Amino acid sequence: MEYRAVSDVSELPTYAFGSRVTMWWGTLAFCVLEGTGFALGIAAYLYLAYLNPEWPLSAPHPDLFWSTAHTMLMIVSLLPNRLVQQAARREDLIKVRLLLVVMVAIGIVLAGFRVMEIAALHVRWDENAYGSILWMLLGLHTVHLVTDVVDTFVVAVLMFTRHAFGKRFSDVDDNAFYWDFVALSWLPIYLLLYWGPRL
Repeated sequence: MEYRAVSDVSELPTYAFGSRVTMWWGTLAFCVLEGTGFALGIAAYLYLAYLNPEWPLSAPHPDLFWSTAHTMLMIVSLLPNRLVQQAARREDLIKVRLLLVVMVAIGIVLAGFRVMEIAALHVRWDENAYGSILWMLLGLHTVHLVTDVVDTFVVAVLMFTRHAFGKRFSDVDDNAFYWDFVALSWLPIYLLLYWGPRL
């Protein structure tokens, strides 16, 4: 049997960015699943608040300082995150390296703010239903935050090695996409947990 080449595709790129990459779709599906988890947690919080006329239960309103500092830095982090995504798509290695280091530093500071935020809570996780749902929502988001900081660190290290070419730029782009989800998913949780009881 004789084979005839229809087209020579050897010059086509071996990687791409955004929705042209299978990993992007996997990350999107991951965000949808995790977003569903956040939605279920928020629904449970609202259900418990509806059932209990005194809300929060036997606890003062949560402090605003660390949570607001955390939220403001999350919002600010969207700018260098967008810049690193753009630099990755241009395959600008110097800017990608610099901005990934900035993003890792921001992530470490955010994790520190989260530790302070949790330490300032006026209720333990096992004290009552309010404490349980409050800690659950904070814990769930903290897992996402720490996971992405570790992922950003790994990608940053790779960009300082001989592997810093081609597909690695696509990995940086995908990492930035996930950071957008982590940052933006925090905003409704922050408003619900910290401002909702004050309304």
